[in-house]
Amino acid sequence: MAEVHHFTYGAFNPVAAYLVAVLGSFLGLLATGRARSARSRGRRNRWLIIAAFAIGGAAIWLMHFTAMLGFDVPQSPVRYNPVLTMISLGLAVVAVGLGLMVVGHGRRSILKTMIAGFLTGAGVLAMHYTGMIGLHVSGKIHFDPTLVAASGVIAVAASTAALWFAVSVKGWRPMIGAASLMGLAVCGMHYTGMAAMSVELSTTVSTSVSGIRPLLMIVPITLVSAATILGVALSALQAMTEEEFTEGDGKPHRGMHAENPWSLKQASMSAVRRAPGSRPSPGVRPSPRPVPPRPKPLAEEPLLDVPS
Repeated sequence: MAEVHHFTYGAFNPVAAYLVAVLGSFLGLLATGRARSARSRGRRNRWLIIAAFAIGGAAIWLMHFTAMLGFDVPQSPVRYNPVLTMISLGLAVVAVGLGLMVVGHGRRSILKTMIAGFLTGAGVLAMHYTGMIGLHVSGKIHFDPTLVAASGVIAVAASTAALWFAVSVKGWRPMIGAASLMGLAVCGMHYTGMAAMSVELSTTVSTSVSGIRPLLMIVPITLVSAATILGVALSALQAMTEEEFTEGDGKPHRGMHAENPWSLKQASMSAVRRAPGSRPSPGVRPSPRPVPPRPKPLAEEPLLDVPS
């Protein structure tokens, strides 16, 4: 068996992978919190899809390949199949999305969360080992069944806990604590799965192995990550903007004037009306009442001399 290194760059890879997992989990918890407060099914599904990309794409897949950059076999070149790598990304997002759709609608229950956690954990496990199948060396890769089973148990337990946190946690501090625990669980599953593998070199070690170099993986990972984060951010901003203008019920509201239109007469009466004891505004003054004309005095008639 060949010598295998999992921490080629020291503590940098596991620390960076853990931080990526925590950040992705935190963004996913924020999105699921918005999904819980959505008033329509369409709004809720949109937020759950955003959460699936945040947790499945960043917290799981991106964490996996950030940690894999520290993997090395000194006696053989290490290459990656880009097609299988992208397929593993799709598996992670779809698996988390299915779990969130199950627990994100209807009443919360332990049984439903456990079923969704099993489905999501199986998808995460498929993502991990699909990525490992896409790992090419000059030889064969073997897996210890006991550690593979252990990584599967951890994946299901981590997925169940993540889904429970997604539908239960509220507030910044609980979300940060839940994201930290989710990051530990995801990293624990990954390194348990990596401990299950061993490399048997070929009789003649070849220097030409199909695939792309590990450091070149940074380019597609960076592009996919940037596109995912940008897409999630734009979708979140669009959803927040639409909810702000529709008040979450899907019906457009253009403000007070659209719901209660004022007539010109009501506006004039409102401008004239004032509180008792207050002076009227100098800009708007009521028109003075017209003063009725005084009656003209009757002309005095001359006195007639009455004969005595």
